[in-house]
Amino acid sequence: MSSARELVARRELLWNLTLRELRGRYKRSILGWAWSLLNPIAFMVIYTFAFSIILDQNPQPGDPSGLSSYALFLMCGLLPWSFFNVSVSTSMGAVVANGSLVRKVAFPREHLVVSTIIAGLFTLAIELAVLSVALAFAGNVVLPWIPVILLVMLLLAVFSAGLSLALAAGNVFFRDLTYLWSIVVQGWFFATPIVYDQALATNRLADKPILLKAYNNLPLTVVVRMFRNLMFDLRMPRLLDFGVLTGYALAAVLVGWWIFDRVEGRFAEEL
Repeated sequence: MSSARELVARRELLWNLTLRELRGRYKRSILGWAWSLLNPIAFMVIYTFAFSIILDQNPQPGDPSGLSSYALFLMCGLLPWSFFNVSVSTSMGAVVANGSLVRKVAFPREHLVVSTIIAGLFTLAIELAVLSVALAFAGNVVLPWIPVILLVMLLLAVFSAGLSLALAAGNVFFRDLTYLWSIVVQGWFFATPIVYDQALATNRLADKPILLKAYNNLPLTVVVRMFRNLMFDLRMPRLLDFGVLTGYALAAVLVGWWIFDRVEGRFAEEL
């Protein structure tokens, strides 16, 4: 609780670190913030060609929207995943990357991690706004669902922050975590129904109920399902999904913050 109070008390510092992260993200690049849109578009083209054209993956039409578009179906899952992947991968190295600052200045080290998550939220908001325009042209007007979308974004950010705090603390002592995480995240990507319809996995795991239940309740599977319900299907996600995601978010942030707080005093020595 003392760490949380200090985080709020130093909110101006948190905002300045967030601005630094936003300004430095595409510093000295010609296209600048356009890369936040070009990267997802490039992945959309690649995955659409590979999975829709070559492997003939055609998701079920949106229910009840009736929308049938693999590219838009893909983007509804790819954008929240990209936010999670980039935010956690960047945040886990935030303390190490700012080692000189950690050694010389007294401030809440959690700010280094949380500011990266907040900066990622700005990028996600821009990407989802562009996707909403594309969906509107396709006949899916997501405007009524924006408050719920913002809630799901917040829960995803809290979950990402909790995991990032734990990994950032561990990365100070064990740099192998960076390489291990890159392997884990690749497997996690294909274990999440992003490039394929979740119904495909449901059919394949129908005779393995325990495995199917575990798969359906993986954190990012729940997140992707909720975003697709809201933006592709135009319907409210299940209340159970809200409960599951809230539980994951609270558990992650409490455990991650506890780990970070326990070892924070040794950061300057290790760095």
